[in-house]
Amino acid sequence: MMTRKQVRGAMIVLALLFSTILQACSGAGSEGSDGESGEKVKIKWASWGNPGELSRYQELTKEFNSTHADIEAEFIPIPGEYDQKILTQLTGGTAPDIFYAGDGLIVKLIENNSIENLTPHMEAEGSLIKEEDYFPGLWGAAQRDGQTYGVPVDCNPMVLWYNKKVLEEAGITELPADLQGRGEWTWDKFEEMTTKIRESNKYGYVLDNSWNTYHSWVTSNGGQIYDGNGQFIGATDERSKEAFQFLYDNVRVKNITFSGTLPKGQGGDAMFMSNQVGFVGAGRWYLPLFKKNASLEYDVVTWPTNTGNKIEPAGIATAYLVLNKASKNKEAAFQFFSEYLNSDGQKFRLQGGGNAVPSVEGVDEVVLEGNLPEHAQLFLDAREVGYALTPAEAGIPGLTQDIASKFEALWLKDQPLESSLMDIQTMANQKIDEYKSK
Repeated sequence: MMTRKQVRGAMIVLALLFSTILQACSGAGSEGSDGESGEKVKIKWASWGNPGELSRYQELTKEFNSTHADIEAEFIPIPGEYDQKILTQLTGGTAPDIFYAGDGLIVKLIENNSIENLTPHMEAEGSLIKEEDYFPGLWGAAQRDGQTYGVPVDCNPMVLWYNKKVLEEAGITELPADLQGRGEWTWDKFEEMTTKIRESNKYGYVLDNSWNTYHSWVTSNGGQIYDGNGQFIGATDERSKEAFQFLYDNVRVKNITFSGTLPKGQGGDAMFMSNQVGFVGAGRWYLPLFKKNASLEYDVVTWPTNTGNKIEPAGIATAYLVLNKASKNKEAAFQFFSEYLNSDGQKFRLQGGGNAVPSVEGVDEVVLEGNLPEHAQLFLDAREVGYALTPAEAGIPGLTQDIASKFEALWLKDQPLESSLMDIQTMANQKIDEYKSK
C-alpha cells in the first residue's frame, strides 16, 4: 500500500502526463484543432481589396459563421505591399490559413512549398469544388505538373469600354457592340473610330501599360507572345510584330494615347467619365465606378480582331485562393475555401453589380443582372475563350514588371519599334534562361 506522499507524487506524475497528451493532441494553426475538442475551430483568411470588396468579404465571412456552429472564420484585410507581407508571415509562421495570391506570388509559393496541393482535396469524395467546375483558361500559374495549388476566385476578362457620348459627338453612328454582333468589329473599324474621336479633339483610346493589354492586342491578331517552350517571341512572331506595329502607328498619329502621357493626375477612367476618352481597356472592375455616374453613357465590346473571326482570345486578370500548407486546421479551412469558391459563394460576392465575372460555371446571371452594361454578355463570351497570364511569364520573378518598364520607355521616348521589341525579347529570354538554370 502506497503512503500518502507516494500517492501525491503519483498523482503529480499522472497530471503532467495527461497535460502532455492534451498538448500533443490539441493541434496548432489559428486556434484549436479540426473540431476534436468540441470547441469552435478558428481559421483566418486574408486578401487585398478596395473598400467595397472588403465590405463584401466581411459579409460573406459573417454569413459563413452563422451557418457553421463548429467553425469561426476571421477575415484579415492586408493593405499595401501585400506579397511581401504574406511572405514575411509565412516565414514567421503567422500567415493565415487561407489567402489570395496573384500570378507572381503563387509561383513563388509553389516553388518554396508554402501552399497545399489542392488536387487531393478537390478530388476527394464529397468535395464541394472540382477542377471541371472552372473555366479552363483561368488556371494559368496555379497549376504545375498536373497538380492544382490555387483556385481562381473569380476573373476579369479584358474588354473595351466605350463612351457612347464621345462616339456620337465624333459622328460615329454604328456602335462597336452592334458591329461585333455582325462580325464586323475589326482593327480597321477601331482605327476609323479613334481617328474620328481624335479629330473631334478628344482621346481615342488610352493604352495601359499592362500585360493583359499587350497580350490582348497580339492574340486579337492570331499572334503569340511566348512559344511552346516558354520563350518570348513577340519580336519575331509575324502576327505579334504586326500587332505592335498597329499600336505604334496609332500612337504616333495620336489615335491612341499611352496612359503615361495623360495630363498629370488624370487616369483613363477619370477622363472616360468626364467624356474626354472614347475607349479604355479593362475588366468588369470599372462597373461599380461607372454606375455611380448617372449621366455616363457606356457599353462594352470585345477586342477588335484582325483575323476575320468575330472574337479572339484576350487576357483575363485572375487571382487565386490558396491554402497555407502549415495550417493546422486544414479540414475547416478547406470547408471555408470551398464555400467561398463554389457557385453559391461567388454568387454572394458578385451579385448586385459586382466588379468581376464568376470563374465557376452556373452563376452567369450575376453578370447579366440589371442589363448593365447593355452588352454584358460579352464579358462571358470573352471568358469562354480568354486566358490568364502564362506561367512562362508569371513564373519568372520581376519579368512582367521589367517588360512593362521597357514598353513604357518605348512610348515615352518615342524609340524605334523594331529595336525596342528585340531589346525586350533579348532581356526576357535572358531572364527566363537564367531562372531555369538555377
